[in-house]
Amino acid sequence: MELGLTFPLQRFLHCKTPDYGTEPDRRFCWDLHVIDLRGRKSLLAVHSHSRYTFVCYDVSPFQWADVPGLFREGVLDSLTASGFSSASVEQYLSRAASINITRTHGRREVAFLNRAWEDVLALDLCLDTARQAQPLLDHAVNTRPSRCVGFEGIGFGLDRISAIWNP
Repeated sequence: MELGLTFPLQRFLHCKTPDYGTEPDRRFCWDLHVIDLRGRKSLLAVHSHSRYTFVCYDVSPFQWADVPGLFREGVLDSLTASGFSSASVEQYLSRAASINITRTHGRREVAFLNRAWEDVLALDLCLDTARQAQPLLDHAVNTRPSRCVGFEGIGFGLDRISAIWNP
């Protein structure tokens, strides 16, 4: 599995620019970005193929030090809240084998990540400041009409990730 870090996230983490990814199957590629939500540094993760999006709100410095662990916890929380079984999410993560940190997965993917960020900001009223996982916000973003790299036309991130889900 590849986690592509945006330039702002690389700067925030004080890490050197990672190599380009080599994963041919975009079902195992995500792009990650650091965003400010109500003055708190938060993680925005967008699936490169379906544009399924999740947010981890108010991430602590210890969590930022382990981006793969933060991602694993966030994707598990978000997908299980969306109706996927925790066993199937764990199976997806295990099928992906190791997690590699890379550059983002392309200009179009980053453009769709930016659109997802706009959706998150527009749906800010769904933010629950009492918890890190954001099931209501994630659902609102993923049931909003959008475009993505892996599918033609307008659709919903939740429907698209469900269509490719084959753990």
